[in-house]
Amino acid sequence: MDWDSFLTPYKQAVDELKVKLKGIREQYQKTSLHTPIEFVTGRVKPISSILNKAERKQIPLNRLGEMQDIGGVRIVTQFVEDIDKVIDLIRSRTDFVIVSERDYIKEKKPSGYRSYHMMLQYPVHTIKGRENVIVELQIRTMSMNFWATIEHSLRYKYSGEIPDDINMRLQRASEAAFWLDEEMSIIRDEVQEAQRIITAKQRQNRG
Repeated sequence: MDWDSFLTPYKQAVDELKVKLKGIREQYQKTSLHTPIEFVTGRVKPISSILNKAERKQIPLNRLGEMQDIGGVRIVTQFVEDIDKVIDLIRSRTDFVIVSERDYIKEKKPSGYRSYHMMLQYPVHTIKGRENVIVELQIRTMSMNFWATIEHSLRYKYSGEIPDDINMRLQRASEAAFWLDEEMSIIRDEVQEAQRIITAKQRQNRG
C-alpha cells in the first residue's frame, strides 16, 4: 500500500478547505458583523486509525476510499445559532458538492455527542489530474467541541469500552454543555456587543 500517494489528495483537500474557511472568518473580521466561525481545524486520519477502522468495518485495503472520514475539517462556533449560518454558507458554495448531512444536534447520539456533520465531495487537482475525495465537515459550538474532545480521549483510553460510571458522568456533562449553550444564546446580544467594543478599541490602538 502506497500510503503517501493515497493520503496526499486528502491532505491537499483538508489544507485547501481550511484556507478557504479561515478566509471567510477573516472577511467577517474586517466588518462590523459577528463572525459565525470562531476557529477552523483539520486533520487526516492517522494510518493506524484507518487500519483499525478497516478491520472493524471489514473494509479491504483496495476499498479504503469508501471511508468518509479519512479527511476531516471542523468549524467551531461561539453560539448554537451560528451553526445554521455556517451551514447556509457551506450550502451556498460551488467549489464542492455536499454528499450528505447528519444533524446530531437535534438528535444527539446515545453517548451525548452533539455536532452537525456534512460530507463534502471536494475536487483536488494534482499532477495526475483531478481527483474527487470525500471530506467530513463537523460544525459545533465550543462547548460541544470540549465535550467531544474529552469523550474521544476517554474512548481511546478504554479502547471504546468506557466504564458505566464514567459514561454516566459524560452524559451529565453533555447536558451541562447543552445548558451552557442555551444560557450563552440568551445573552448572545450582550456578548456580541461587548466583542464589537473590544474590536473597535483594538483597531483604534493599531491606528
